[in-house]
Amino acid sequence: RPILVTGMPRSGTTWVGRMLTASGCLGYINEPFNLAVSPGTFRIPVDYWYVYISPENEARFLPPLLEALEFKYPFLREFWRCRSRTDILHTLRSWRGFARSQNLRPLVKEPHAVFSVEWFAGRLGSDVVVTVRNPAAVVSSWKRLGWSFDFVNLLEQRTLMRDWLEPFRAEMQAALRPEKDLVDRVALLWQVIYSVVGRYQERCTRVHLVRQEDLSRDPVEEYAKLYGALGLAFTSEAAQAVAASSSRGNPKETRVESPHETRIDSRANLENWKQRLSDEEISRIRRVTEETVGLYYSDPEWA
Repeated sequence: RPILVTGMPRSGTTWVGRMLTASGCLGYINEPFNLAVSPGTFRIPVDYWYVYISPENEARFLPPLLEALEFKYPFLREFWRCRSRTDILHTLRSWRGFARSQNLRPLVKEPHAVFSVEWFAGRLGSDVVVTVRNPAAVVSSWKRLGWSFDFVNLLEQRTLMRDWLEPFRAEMQAALRPEKDLVDRVALLWQVIYSVVGRYQERCTRVHLVRQEDLSRDPVEEYAKLYGALGLAFTSEAAQAVAASSSRGNPKETRVESPHETRIDSRANLENWKQRLSDEEISRIRRVTEETVGLYYSDPEWA
């Protein structure tokens, strides 16, 4: 079965995806729905961030996804998209990665597939790992990187709104107003995403929820549990990879220019948001996310 690793960006999806591939029996497919990747980097064309795939529109996405899950790389298509030497290097790197992954179990790391979890589980038979992280920590990370979000990407997806997000329409439309800042928008995106994730847990037995904080506090033990849930052997090599990625000797946070690094001091990283956000911002995040955050975090965990 394929494995989908998803959740909100900056919630630990890259770390989880990389640590699972340390098993040696998984092939890694990185963010095929990412609109911002360079030409030559493998992707499946989508029109929106957080595209919603369902039986109504699957004909567009199923064929290229099935090919990707068999690690059939569309070399000529990606090559002709290239516009520079760097793009060509991306193409060659992607092609080599697919070639090395032949006959391995595919792992798709794609936070932007979080609204398509039920389709991945039902149509592709995927096991799904959803990462969650304290909303203040997520907002803090997005703020540090200067990321924000345009809710038009969700509002214009008619079936997504109909099936999942209609209760949030007014809030998402309000978030488009200029007086709303990055903190407001990212906190609302967290609220929208994890309200849907909470419903998945009631409806889909193949969804495995992992908290980034639990993985960070006891990486080897928690990854051993996740490996077991996915039917993977937690070998000594995998344990060593997890320990090395989370060691106290690693940097306390990722560099802004390399946000997807996975070697950090995982325990120190737990507290970074408390220094980066003001009391007013933390209060605002709690207010925006209060309807959902209790599913994942208790009041003392905000202290």
